[in-house]
Amino acid sequence: MTTMMTETDLPQVRGVKNIPVEEFYSSGHRTCQGCESALTMRLLIKAAGPRSIVLGSTGCMYVANTTYYSTPWVVPWMHTQLGSSGSAATGTAAGLASMMRKGKMHKEPINVIAFCGDGGGVDMGLSAISAALQHDEYNLLILCYDNESYANTDIQVSGSSPWGANSTFSPPGKVHRIMNSRWKKNTAPMLAAGHPDVRYIATSCASYGLDLNNKIRRALTIGGPTFIHNIDPCPKGWDYDPKYSHELGMLAIETGLWVQYEIIDGELILNGPSRSIARGIRRRKPIEEYLTRQGRFAHFTAEDIAHFQQRVDESWENWWIPGVIPFTMGED
Repeated sequence: MTTMMTETDLPQVRGVKNIPVEEFYSSGHRTCQGCESALTMRLLIKAAGPRSIVLGSTGCMYVANTTYYSTPWVVPWMHTQLGSSGSAATGTAAGLASMMRKGKMHKEPINVIAFCGDGGGVDMGLSAISAALQHDEYNLLILCYDNESYANTDIQVSGSSPWGANSTFSPPGKVHRIMNSRWKKNTAPMLAAGHPDVRYIATSCASYGLDLNNKIRRALTIGGPTFIHNIDPCPKGWDYDPKYSHELGMLAIETGLWVQYEIIDGELILNGPSRSIARGIRRRKPIEEYLTRQGRFAHFTAEDIAHFQQRVDESWENWWIPGVIPFTMGED
């Protein structure tokens, strides 16, 4: 594989006390109180460092991070159109490679990072992300910060929204209590299976900051295009007290609803609580502990919670790889 730049020197961080103290995502943004996506951005660029270019497609993190010609990004940053994170990443990486090849820029490792929300990545931008992952001659990272709705345009359901969630376009009613009857799209395994030459695909959560930090660094140093899917609790869209963002991120993983893993050169490795759950070292918490903390599930009956729990149980007990690969082995 031909890479566009020399290898980036980003060693793994051993312990939270060793996470870099430098801030490249500063004060001045307009995110909601308790916004987990803002923490994701902060940890993302801490891990990457100053020799980075950040490309942000339209979404919460575009609106919140641009105010009257000001931005919290200390590194070079560019707004891209909704659904274009893959295109922007590929174009930027190609442009840097061309400039360096022609001697118009000093040849050095520069991190190309594009981020998108679930509306702009899981839905509208999926084809562009797929195209970016096929260009193995370029080093780049695409990170999807997933708050499980089109939060930038007033909380509409996306392909990443959970079953039964209340939203502005799918509110529960007297006739139909469950308006969103789709289960969450399983994006990361879909991209991994469809792009077998991609060396790194992972899931993460900012509630586990060290894990996220190191996954960012692995993605940026392994070479070629990479993808990380990050779950981001959203106080506005999920309807909870903003001080509980960190706890809800942890609960999503501890209940088994969100699974932490990495796919490195085709090998899937579970991380954190997900690995302990799969090995039987710890038990999954009841999904009720997660659902009842959020107003978007306030209309759920005991039957709805039981159905949700059944779907999570099935993903851990019957799937080919627990919580990740939604196939079962046939009886021949």
